[in-house]
Amino acid sequence: MSFSALLASSSTSETVASFPVLTLLILLPLLGSVAIALLSNRRPEYIKLTAALVSVATGALSLWMLGQFSTHDGGFQFVSQHDWISRWGISWHLGVDGISLFLVVLTGILFPLVILGIDPHHNEKRYMSWILLLEAGVMGSFLSLDLFLFFIFFEIVLVPMYFLIGGWGYDKRVYAATKFFLYTMFGSAFMLVGIVATAALARRDIGYLTFDLVTIAEKASFSTNTGRWLFLSFAIAFAVKVPVFPLHTWLPDAHTQAPTGGSVILAGVLLKMGTYGFLRFGLYLFPEATVWAKPVFLTLATIGILYGAIAATMQKDLKRLVAYSSVAHLGFIVLGTFAITSQSLTGGVMQMVNHGVSTGALFLLVGMIYERRHTRVIAELKGIQSVAPIFAAAFMVVMLSSIGVPGLNGFVGEFLILIGSFETARWWTIVAATGVILAALYLLWAYQRVFHGEPDEANSSFPEITLKEGALLLVFIGLIGFTGLYPKPMLERIEPSVDRLITHVEKHSNYVAPAGATHGSSTHSESDHEGGE
Repeated sequence: MSFSALLASSSTSETVASFPVLTLLILLPLLGSVAIALLSNRRPEYIKLTAALVSVATGALSLWMLGQFSTHDGGFQFVSQHDWISRWGISWHLGVDGISLFLVVLTGILFPLVILGIDPHHNEKRYMSWILLLEAGVMGSFLSLDLFLFFIFFEIVLVPMYFLIGGWGYDKRVYAATKFFLYTMFGSAFMLVGIVATAALARRDIGYLTFDLVTIAEKASFSTNTGRWLFLSFAIAFAVKVPVFPLHTWLPDAHTQAPTGGSVILAGVLLKMGTYGFLRFGLYLFPEATVWAKPVFLTLATIGILYGAIAATMQKDLKRLVAYSSVAHLGFIVLGTFAITSQSLTGGVMQMVNHGVSTGALFLLVGMIYERRHTRVIAELKGIQSVAPIFAAAFMVVMLSSIGVPGLNGFVGEFLILIGSFETARWWTIVAATGVILAALYLLWAYQRVFHGEPDEANSSFPEITLKEGALLLVFIGLIGFTGLYPKPMLERIEPSVDRLITHVEKHSNYVAPAGATHGSSTHSESDHEGGE
């Protein structure tokens, strides 16, 4: 392909290495999943060891990639592109930029923490195999730059998550797993039609059939109505995955019934496949249509923020409360995405990661409470702070980060979203800002009821946090504190890619970014790619 030659020749002098890091980030957990499935049941001690080694190696690779990532470059780096099904224009095309970088790193960190820190109550072999397959699917979704390849990984994720909820969840696990699967499959059906139609229609401008994201985004030109219909086919799938109000009803059930590890991963990275999809495959592919749909999604995001917060306040189950809080927090990310300013998009990307850390830690703590008390009903929990002060302190730090207290990670992303969105979506932002107040209300009230007061007989023997649990939570709290106090390393890697995206939107639509909304990094050549295999 001529475009492949362009990619190969554009970065020869600045290539980090030909090491196929992105391919390995997908293949390692995939091969680990197969290896565990083939292990003999007579040697159970090798199951968790294999899963731990594979997940830790994958996490180490993601951190190595983070260290080698070229700061201030808004293009795709570590690009790997090889023909796969040439007749249909499908290629193994992977790349990472500032928008996807920290989602990949978060995935690499979360999975080993779940594997090492949370034990399944039965059938460890199947559990670990599904977990690693899930990791491979999530990695592939964040790294794919081919539409067909992205769809495959987007769908792969459904299978292990369905079996994790249905096999290791709670009383209504089968209902929750089925609802999750059906909702997501419904959205994916629209996206598959959109992907095929996009590639077929783009062929007129490009001259050959291709599913390559970058080629279509840069070279194809869709008519106004066609672009809008194609955008909607993708948007339905991403709106379900986020989920955007009113398509959110599967999420509280899935979170409540999922095992602790499943909830951590679902909140941490799976939901971000929707918000990431709006950026990578919505705004980038169909800028005019995204600008056209902006008022609708801003309205739905604002409703989701308020509805999620009010619904969380009414919950009697602590895990369900945290689940509804996700609906509200993800509404802020959608708000920032469709406000389309440098600050709002940068804040949205940061908040994807921050929400994954904070809410993932909240689900982990709620899981620990259930293991100790075998209940999540708030009315049955009381006075835990007096008998387990270290546990209560850890819960408070994570809770405050979810509220968005300055000095913790939640504040940085939320602040950037509100500041950036105020420029282009003023009234939506003013209404949405009340969600910050409501978040403080439902989380502080929940903390007061669970941890304050005198413990009754059932809670008086609540065990203190163990060394293993403390080590696990220390990683989350460390990330919460570091990102809140020193966000610069994230910002300087995210902003160039965001500015590049906004420049692309301005070039392919009538949208004009507010004055001073970019940081100058978008002047890089549109063909800057690094690290080809």
